Amino acid sequence: MKPSIRLIIVLVISFTCISYSQTKIQPHKTKVMTLGVFHFDYPNLDVKKTSDKDKIDVLAPEYQEEIKRIAAALEEFKPTQIFVEAGAQKQKKIDSLYNTYKEGKYNLGRNEVEQLGFRLAKQLNLNEVNCIDTWGKLYESLNYLLSDTSSRAKAFEKYYFNNPDTVYSAAEKSNSADSKNIISDLIKINYPQRIKESLGSYLIGHFKYEEKEGDYTGADFEAGRWFDRNLRIFRNVQRHITKDTDRILVIFGAGHMNVLNYLFECSPEFELVSPEPYLRKAARLE
Repeated sequence: MKPSIRLIIVLVISFTCISYSQTKIQPHKTKVMTLGVFHFDYPNLDVKKTSDKDKIDVLAPEYQEEIKRIAAALEEFKPTQIFVEAGAQKQKKIDSLYNTYKEGKYNLGRNEVEQLGFRLAKQLNLNEVNCIDTWGKLYESLNYLLSDTSSRAKAFEKYYFNNPDTVYSAAEKSNSADSKNIISDLIKINYPQRIKESLGSYLIGHFKYEEKEGDYTGADFEAGRWFDRNLRIFRNVQRHITKDTDRILVIFGAGHMNVLNYLFECSPEFELVSPEPYLRKAARLE
């Protein structure tokens, strides 16, 4: 075989391998924006409760105007699917409320699922708002401990509620409003550094609880309560991706972003988009 022909064959094979390699390491990525929020209706399900003096009424005209500006700014991201912090078992109820709202027969409630999720979905003419929240799975040994009415359960409860790191953590702070301006609060609680610091709160306090010296009671509790829960939420997002053209908006309590954002950043299937430029645009829409 002549050297020139041999060289051509080698080059063709090399080019084919390089092209295939590039295809393998550069798959399509679905754009996903995560918007961390404080809970607009203040369900007070966290250990740290919001006092009445620190609450705002999002139905008041000044806050409705802010929410409209947020929705207008987020609309420019052009999400094709919106995911919200509501259990999958509530999907039929949410569908019914959303359809009634689209028909002009329902006034939005205070929670962010409706104020942001419904409002934006209607503006974009989407068919639904997807419920993807769920609970994590605890070890069987922990299910027994937490359901036990003996001194074992009481000891864990006492440690949980009386440990200063547990009672008021950065993670819970990330789910709270600092001021009485919705847009500025959302900008603050979506700062990457604040989100990163909030994850540390799940690694102290009751995370260190040991029912017996040297065991992993606290770590196992947090593995199910928080880390497994967010992994399952992430999996629920994956289940809904059906087209290359999908663009995803996830509206959840800001505390979840310390795990969810990391998962989206690491996943080869997603490209994480910051909400900050859109929120700052909302602030300028006054």
